[in-house]
Amino acid sequence: MKLTGLHILLTYQCTLECDHCFVWGSPRQKGVLTIEQIHEVLRQAHEIDSMEWVFFEGGEPFLYYPVLLRGVQIATAAGFHVDIVSNAYWATTCNDALAWLKPFASLVEELTISSDLYHHNEADSLHARHAAAAAEQLGIHIGRICVAQPEQTNAPHSVGQLPEGESEVMYRGRAVSKLVSRAVLQPWERFTTCPHEDLREPGRVHLDPLGNLHLCQGISIGNIFQRPLREICDSYDPEAHPICGPLLTGGPVALVESYQLPHKPAYADACHLCYEARLALRKHFPQILCPDQMYGA
Repeated sequence: MKLTGLHILLTYQCTLECDHCFVWGSPRQKGVLTIEQIHEVLRQAHEIDSMEWVFFEGGEPFLYYPVLLRGVQIATAAGFHVDIVSNAYWATTCNDALAWLKPFASLVEELTISSDLYHHNEADSLHARHAAAAAEQLGIHIGRICVAQPEQTNAPHSVGQLPEGESEVMYRGRAVSKLVSRAVLQPWERFTTCPHEDLREPGRVHLDPLGNLHLCQGISIGNIFQRPLREICDSYDPEAHPICGPLLTGGPVALVESYQLPHKPAYADACHLCYEARLALRKHFPQILCPDQMYGA
């Protein structure tokens, strides 16, 4: 496993509760990394020679501002490129946004702003525009995540980290309970590949506040507070993994067939079928299909 990116979910907590959120972010969610834990995580990440980027996201990472700032300082001092993903709730005015972002100038290479009709009543919110203007003044590059509505079938396919510009909904997490009814369903037999993640040679992993290391949100390959990151990566055997193995063989369809799971005739996308299958398998693989936060429990 040659990792180049570590996505740190600083917290599951968020100011919003968006219908499309696949980590079930919410003001009521629990779980946040401490400064001491971040320091240890980044020490282990520094031992991975191929690691280049550290992303701080959530939830909403700016909710824990001092922890976020210290984490960014540690990551930058270790030589990593740093990106923060935020909904920019804090950018109430351009001057306010400057005050929030100024301590990150020269530390953060990119600020990725998540703004669409799930977050606000306009795709490019006033908060997002304030944050972008402030970042530009401070020399911080701006990226954007904008997810289309279910009815917008012409949105480009999402691959890995959501590309800049409008992207399709990925029907996992809260989107399964909130948005599937608005989606065009397709025969379940079509979903024979995983379209979003490279499960055989992943270039990135997601670390949640509980220490779980995810290949895709809700599919864990170990806990960094129980085993070192390098050991987890070195021991990862994609074909032998009880969830990734079937997915590599034949996508969500193979996952369903391998465990003889009941299924519906049609689903919104591959993520939808995979997520429903994983929900059915959680009691059999509690250390892999975790934590509860990723499944709305």
